[in-house]
Amino acid sequence: MKYKNIWLNVLSPLELNEDSRGRIVDIFYNQNINHVAVIDSKANAVRGNHYHKLTTQHILITKGSLTYWYKKFDSSNIADCLELNEGDIVSTPPMEIHALKIGENGNQFIVFSSGLRGGKDYEQDTFRVSNIIV
Repeated sequence: MKYKNIWLNVLSPLELNEDSRGRIVDIFYNQNINHVAVIDSKANAVRGNHYHKLTTQHILITKGSLTYWYKKFDSSNIADCLELNEGDIVSTPPMEIHALKIGENGNQFIVFSSGLRGGKDYEQDTFRVSNIIV
Protein backbone atom coordinates (compact mmCIF):
# COMPACT_ATOMS: atom_id res chain seq x y z
CA MET A 1 0.00 0.00 0.00
CA LYS A 2 1.20 3.48 -0.86
CA TYR A 3 -0.44 6.62 0.50
CA LYS A 4 -0.15 10.36 -0.17
CA ASN A 5 -2.23 13.52 -0.45
CA ILE A 6 -2.19 14.85 -4.02
CA TRP A 7 -2.08 18.48 -2.85
CA LEU A 8 0.62 18.05 -0.19
CA ASN A 9 3.00 15.34 -1.42
CA VAL A 10 3.86 16.27 -5.01
CA LEU A 11 7.10 14.48 -5.81
CA SER A 12 9.07 14.71 -9.08
CA PRO A 13 8.28 13.96 -11.88
CA LEU A 14 4.78 15.06 -10.80
CA GLU A 15 4.09 18.78 -10.64
CA LEU A 16 1.73 21.22 -8.95
CA ASN A 17 1.16 24.45 -10.87
CA GLU A 18 -0.65 27.37 -9.28
CA ASP A 19 -1.56 30.83 -10.51
CA SER A 20 -4.34 33.39 -10.07
CA ARG A 21 -6.87 31.00 -11.68
CA GLY A 22 -6.23 28.10 -9.29
CA ARG A 23 -4.19 24.89 -9.18
CA ILE A 24 -3.40 21.98 -11.49
CA VAL A 25 -1.81 18.93 -9.92
CA ASP A 26 -0.48 15.82 -11.65
CA ILE A 27 -1.85 12.57 -10.27
CA PHE A 28 -0.01 10.14 -12.58
CA TYR A 29 2.77 10.48 -15.10
CA ASN A 30 3.91 7.67 -17.42
CA GLN A 31 1.57 5.17 -15.77
CA ASN A 32 -0.33 2.43 -17.56
CA ILE A 33 -3.96 3.01 -16.50
CA ASN A 34 -6.48 0.63 -18.11
CA HIS A 35 -9.70 1.73 -16.41
CA VAL A 36 -11.10 4.69 -14.48
CA ALA A 37 -14.38 4.71 -12.52
CA VAL A 38 -16.15 7.19 -10.23
CA ILE A 39 -17.82 5.56 -7.22
CA ASP A 40 -20.42 7.26 -5.03
CA SER A 41 -21.13 5.58 -1.71
CA LYS A 42 -23.74 6.06 0.96
CA ALA A 43 -22.81 6.72 4.59
CA ASN A 44 -21.35 3.76 6.51
CA ALA A 45 -21.37 1.41 3.48
CA VAL A 46 -18.66 -1.24 3.35
CA ARG A 47 -16.96 -1.98 0.03
CA GLY A 48 -14.18 -4.32 -1.00
CA ASN A 49 -13.16 -7.25 1.18
CA HIS A 50 -11.34 -8.67 -1.81
CA TYR A 51 -7.96 -8.70 -3.50
CA HIS A 52 -6.65 -8.75 -7.06
CA LYS A 53 -3.99 -11.17 -8.29
CA LEU A 54 -2.76 -8.93 -11.12
CA THR A 55 -4.44 -5.52 -10.85
CA THR A 56 -3.10 -2.43 -9.07
CA GLN A 57 -5.74 0.08 -7.97
CA HIS A 58 -5.31 3.74 -7.04
CA ILE A 59 -8.20 5.30 -5.07
CA LEU A 60 -8.45 9.12 -5.04
CA ILE A 61 -10.90 10.60 -2.52
CA THR A 62 -12.85 13.47 -4.12
CA LYS A 63 -15.61 13.96 -1.50
CA GLY A 64 -16.14 12.86 2.08
CA SER A 65 -14.02 10.32 3.91
CA LEU A 66 -13.49 6.60 4.41
CA THR A 67 -11.48 4.17 6.48
CA TYR A 68 -9.23 2.00 4.33
CA TRP A 69 -8.35 -1.45 5.70
CA TYR A 70 -5.56 -3.50 4.14
CA LYS A 71 -3.24 -6.49 4.63
CA LYS A 72 -1.19 -8.86 2.51
CA PHE A 73 -3.18 -11.84 1.21
CA ASP A 74 -1.05 -14.48 2.98
CA SER A 75 -0.68 -12.56 6.26
CA SER A 76 -2.18 -13.85 9.50
CA ASN A 77 -1.90 -10.37 11.07
CA ILE A 78 -4.94 -8.21 11.63
CA ALA A 79 -5.51 -5.56 8.98
CA ASP A 80 -4.01 -2.08 9.25
CA CYS A 81 -6.15 0.97 8.51
CA LEU A 82 -5.89 4.57 7.36
CA GLU A 83 -8.38 7.42 7.58
CA LEU A 84 -8.66 8.97 4.11
CA ASN A 85 -10.07 12.41 3.26
CA GLU A 86 -10.42 14.60 0.19
CA GLY A 87 -7.22 14.70 -1.85
CA ASP A 88 -5.81 11.49 -0.37
CA ILE A 89 -4.80 8.73 -2.74
CA VAL A 90 -3.99 5.18 -1.77
CA SER A 91 -2.48 2.57 -4.11
CA THR A 92 -3.28 -1.10 -3.63
CA PRO A 93 -0.83 -3.56 -5.20
CA PRO A 94 -1.75 -7.08 -6.33
CA MET A 95 -2.27 -9.67 -3.57
CA GLU A 96 -3.31 -7.13 -0.94
CA ILE A 97 -6.75 -7.56 0.65
CA HIS A 98 -8.52 -4.23 0.96
CA ALA A 99 -11.85 -3.01 2.33
CA LEU A 100 -13.43 0.41 2.68
CA LYS A 101 -15.81 1.72 5.35
CA ILE A 102 -17.45 4.89 4.08
CA GLY A 103 -17.65 7.90 6.40
CA GLU A 104 -20.79 9.29 8.06
CA ASN A 105 -21.44 11.85 5.29
CA GLY A 106 -21.04 9.47 2.37
CA ASN A 107 -18.18 9.55 -0.06
CA GLN A 108 -17.04 9.78 -3.65
CA PHE A 109 -13.80 8.44 -5.02
CA ILE A 110 -12.17 7.77 -8.36
CA VAL A 111 -10.53 4.40 -8.96
CA PHE A 112 -7.68 4.20 -11.48
CA SER A 113 -6.81 0.58 -12.32
CA SER A 114 -3.82 -0.98 -14.03
CA GLY A 115 -5.05 -4.41 -15.10
CA LEU A 116 -8.42 -6.09 -15.55
CA ARG A 117 -11.13 -4.11 -13.79
CA GLY A 118 -13.54 -2.38 -16.18
CA GLY A 119 -16.55 -3.24 -18.31
CA LYS A 120 -16.96 -6.95 -18.98
CA ASP A 121 -13.66 -7.61 -17.15
CA TYR A 122 -14.89 -6.01 -13.90
CA GLU A 123 -14.85 -9.25 -11.87
CA GLN A 124 -12.15 -11.15 -13.79
CA ASP A 125 -9.39 -10.30 -11.31
CA THR A 126 -11.49 -9.86 -8.15
CA PHE A 127 -11.26 -12.52 -5.43
CA ARG A 128 -13.57 -12.15 -2.43
CA VAL A 129 -12.41 -13.14 1.04
CA SER A 130 -14.59 -14.95 3.55
CA ASN A 131 -13.09 -13.26 6.61
CA ILE A 132 -14.18 -9.64 6.47
CA ILE A 133 -11.24 -7.43 7.48
CA VAL A 134 -13.20 -4.32 8.53
